[in-house]
Amino acid sequence: MNILAIESSCDETAAAVVRDGRTVLSSCVASQIEMHTIYGGVVPEIASRKHVEAVTALADQAVGQAGLSQRELDAIAVTCAPGLIGALLVGVNFAKGAALALNLPLIPVHHVRGHIAANYITHPDLEPPFTCLCVSGGTSAIVDVTSYTEMTVLGSTRDDAAGECFDKVARVLGIGYPGGGPMDRLSRGGDPRKYPMPQAHVQGAELDLSFSGLKTAALNLIHNARQKGEELDLPSFAASFGQAVSDSLVPRTMRAAERLGYGKIAVAGGVAANGRIRQDLQAACARSGDRLYLPELSLCGDNAAMIGAQGFYEFQAGKRAGWDLNASATRDISLG
Repeated sequence: MNILAIESSCDETAAAVVRDGRTVLSSCVASQIEMHTIYGGVVPEIASRKHVEAVTALADQAVGQAGLSQRELDAIAVTCAPGLIGALLVGVNFAKGAALALNLPLIPVHHVRGHIAANYITHPDLEPPFTCLCVSGGTSAIVDVTSYTEMTVLGSTRDDAAGECFDKVARVLGIGYPGGGPMDRLSRGGDPRKYPMPQAHVQGAELDLSFSGLKTAALNLIHNARQKGEELDLPSFAASFGQAVSDSLVPRTMRAAERLGYGKIAVAGGVAANGRIRQDLQAACARSGDRLYLPELSLCGDNAAMIGAQGFYEFQAGKRAGWDLNASATRDISLG
């Protein structure tokens, strides 16, 4: 089954053709990073306009690179939630038009479910059930993936997402946007325990997360050093910040995995590319005996291949959208 997938939830316009949920025939991404770097973050109106400019040509490019004709497509999958509402609407409306014109079924896909499905591309042997740590610019959650389409959030952030914190701290340091990659590179060779960082715990919800206090502490450390004319050891600062994020994510993920007992842990989302988190999870799984599944780096960020992968399993479960499909800025992953 050949699925043309469209992703436009934030600042990447993406189109891909995926066969049977596991084989990527093409994957095309038009990045807006250079434009949004000027402003230190995503400007929703600009993102929407750039999606409008790129989506049609990108979809044609994806079909062409897959070596298929439009007649050989079997369905259209599209991210419908969560994300920036204007950006989502561009992808949803394009997908509805394409499905109508080609007389193909339309498959709505939850963005975070797509990130989880990126692991199916990297690891053809991976099947549910498993525990998944989902970490990106907008999401930090630990998910019980019971089946390809049945998922339950076991714990999530009460405030900021981990990826958002990386972005904000990197912006104040002036080292680039998005912040995850620059912070990871800066941390190499640094002492991860030089600058103590706070850890938040949510009373009565041991798997829930909170990063607002960590973000504030890190920003205060930067501002106080500047006001006093002191020079931060930037590699150690970045390493300490990354270690604090990992110390919040990894132990909770391992507790959830122990509770579920599946013996399999996956990681999904842009922050899944972080070297410290990957290293700490690998060490933790080596101790626990759980098998760890990490998506390849090219599939950690937003892309349409992951939407095509999840779209296949949503289709198999009988999920279809009508011409009244709308976008939603927020949606629980369990609702799909």
